[in-house]
Parts: sequence; structure tokens; C-alpha cells
Amino acid sequence: MDFIHLLFSKIQNFFNDPETLRIFVGNRFLMIFFVIFIVRLKYKTYSNIYLASLINIPGTLLHETAHFVVGFLLNASPTSFNIFPKRQGDYYMMGSVGFRNVQFYNAIPASFAPLILLVIGYYFNRWFFSNIEIGYINYLLYILLQSIIIENAIPSVTDIKVAFSHPVGVIFYSVLFVLSVIFLF
Repeated sequence: MDFIHLLFSKIQNFFNDPETLRIFVGNRFLMIFFVIFIVRLKYKTYSNIYLASLINIPGTLLHETAHFVVGFLLNASPTSFNIFPKRQGDYYMMGSVGFRNVQFYNAIPASFAPLILLVIGYYFNRWFFSNIEIGYINYLLYILLQSIIIENAIPSVTDIKVAFSHPVGVIFYSVLFVLSVIFLF
């Protein structure tokens, strides 16, 4: 038992060594490797609905909550909220929010609401590196959390279809975007 404790202690000391941490945290290759590794593990769970549920619920909760809140604020009248995966033919629908009042003025913001998670990820990044003592466990946790936040910020195919279902809204937000670029820059 002392051998196991000694071995674990040596491994922990190696990873907590400032030089090792500098190489580990400062290496973008390793960060990208861990992100891809996490995503691959996530997709391997899709063969089992229970494992897929367990792995995807945190990100699905963030994604669907963004839809719900923006839809509520812009009068899209949310009617349902689901974060549990459901099999839909060859794939799983990870979650959904139903709306009763999708109109030209709220379709695009409610559909693209998960993009707000990118702002949250940005500020989480700034907060993390200025407030948390970097260790290998903390860094791996950071990579895991940022992977969840960023991956779930991406609108789904259904989100895009709903966003572009009202041509008047597309024109309205396109004009608004062009005007804001012209006058802000």
C-alpha cells in the first residue's frame, strides 16, 4: 500500500511542478488534443441513451436555457422545455424548447440565443486564469467546462431552420446588422 501511495505522490508532484505545468498549460497542441479527445468520448456515448443523457445534460441545459430565456424575453411564449435526449431515427435530439408565438422579430434571437454562451465562455476564461491556481486537475476541468460551453453555443440545424423561417425577420436583422456595422465602425 505504501508503494501505491508513494507512486501516486510522485506522479502528483511531477504534474504540480511549475515547469511541468508551464509546458502543460502553455501548450496549445495539448489543449486541442484534450478537447478533441473529450468530444470523441462524448460521441462514443451515443450508442447508449443513458450514457448519452448523462454526458450531454449539462451542455443541453445551457443551450436550451438560452433558447427559453431569450424566447421568454422576446414574447415567443415558451411552452415546453426538455433536456433529456430522445431518439429521432438515426440520431438523438438532445433537448428542445417549444414556442407558441414565433414571429419575425423573435425567431432569429430565440433561435441563435445559445451564441450567448460564447460570451459566457470568454468571461469564464478571463476569470479562470486570473482567479484559480493552475494545477493539472484544474486545467483539465477548465478544458472540460470550456468544451461544454463552446460546443453547446453552436446552433443546431433545427435552430437555423426556425431562425430563417420568417423572411421578414431575416431582412430586418440583416438591415439592422449592416446599419450597426456602418455606424459603429
